Amino acid sequence: MNQDLWELDAVGQAELVRSGAVSALELVDAAIERIEKLEPVVHALASADFDAARKKAQARPAGPLGGVPFLIKDLLAYPGHKHTFGSRLFRENVAQAGSPYSDRFDAAGLVTLGKTTTSEFGLLGSTETRLAGITRNPWDLGRSAMGSSGGSAAAVASGMVPMAHASDGGGSIRIPASACGLFGFKPGRRRSVTTGYLDPFELLVEHCVSRTVRDSALLLSLTEDLDGPAGLPRIGYVDRPLDRRLRIGVYTTTLLGRGPDADVKRSLEQATRLCVDLGHEVVEAPPPPIDGAPLSHGFFTLVGSAMHELARMMEPMLGRPVGEEDFEPFTLALIEQYRSEPEGARARAEAAFTRAAEQMLVYMAGYDVLLSPTMSVAPFELGTLSPELDQELLIRGMGVIAGYTCIHSITGAPAMSVPLGSSESGLPIGMQFAAPLGQEATLLGLAYQLEAAAPWRHRWPTATSAARERASRAVLG
Repeated sequence: MNQDLWELDAVGQAELVRSGAVSALELVDAAIERIEKLEPVVHALASADFDAARKKAQARPAGPLGGVPFLIKDLLAYPGHKHTFGSRLFRENVAQAGSPYSDRFDAAGLVTLGKTTTSEFGLLGSTETRLAGITRNPWDLGRSAMGSSGGSAAAVASGMVPMAHASDGGGSIRIPASACGLFGFKPGRRRSVTTGYLDPFELLVEHCVSRTVRDSALLLSLTEDLDGPAGLPRIGYVDRPLDRRLRIGVYTTTLLGRGPDADVKRSLEQATRLCVDLGHEVVEAPPPPIDGAPLSHGFFTLVGSAMHELARMMEPMLGRPVGEEDFEPFTLALIEQYRSEPEGARARAEAAFTRAAEQMLVYMAGYDVLLSPTMSVAPFELGTLSPELDQELLIRGMGVIAGYTCIHSITGAPAMSVPLGSSESGLPIGMQFAAPLGQEATLLGLAYQLEAAAPWRHRWPTATSAARERASRAVLG
């Protein structure tokens, strides 16, 4: 039976290059061919430099993932590529340098083809911007790929590349992975080498979205900071299923008191039965003892603070105040809201985060792993989280999609979305598994078990299948 390159994960593609079955240039050319067919349908790319990618491939890049085509979310600098943050303010910005983190991509042998779309500064959970336009979900072109790593998720789900860089500060790896039927792993805080960005709130982590667990696990081992969090074990390359029984707590209510929709609840019940069948102790857990309303307000206070500081920094360079020609309405509204807050608002938000993190870590200590949906709903229709909408409406919508995910960014604990469910109409529904600090290896070992018991890598979206098949290239007889 013939097998096409786009059906292989990153590890599989790299093995072909090492064996001499294909060259790095052939891999890259095949990916470019797929992108040229799929991009007009999905619109996952913010920018591309195919000539530079071909030159790198011709140089036969070494490394564990040598020659594998790759895409980087447009919140991370990569030398010579556009770096817009999804904002018109930086539409002409080109990164002159990368970071220790992006250097690890090069050391791994990955070949960067371009940058993927993101919501402006990663603020919203849908990838729809005035700068780049709308990114569509490959499973239903009228639905959102979610965000803020929506471009990366859409690219991988449609078969452009086997995995792509993503980042997560409240759910931005896990939520798009859930919406697009992918594996989305959020490492714990300070697990990876630095990107060089100042993150005073320590919410943001970098990693990827992928079709297989082994791709994600290998990339994590290649980007891990060996001088990472004190007192926590190194992760290394987790390459096999877990060999012990876990105590898994299952809960259904978000921090804002919302329960899952019917399709999501049914998928959670299926995931629960799967964990029991795998031999784990699965128990019903009470909802986390945390009031999500202050956290939601605090989150957008902190984001507004960061955008306020950015505006202050840029205005002397522009020679004028930032305005609608620079920032989207939602970003401007957050800045105005922050400026209207009473004195000490940022400090109160940080204190609320600290209290919630302490409470959540105590709650998590009773379990090896927590299981919940990734989102309480199936992927939204496009326009539901458009940055043109009213600020309060958007904040409520963000509460709906991030009600399960945000707390694990606040604690800094590892979490993952696993594509175990689907709606009646066939849309993917991810299940979130989270573990206490330092337990990335536990989650990855569990993910291998789930992947073997309920395989998902051969499920492809039908909405983009025709374009993908026209761009396929058979390589194995």
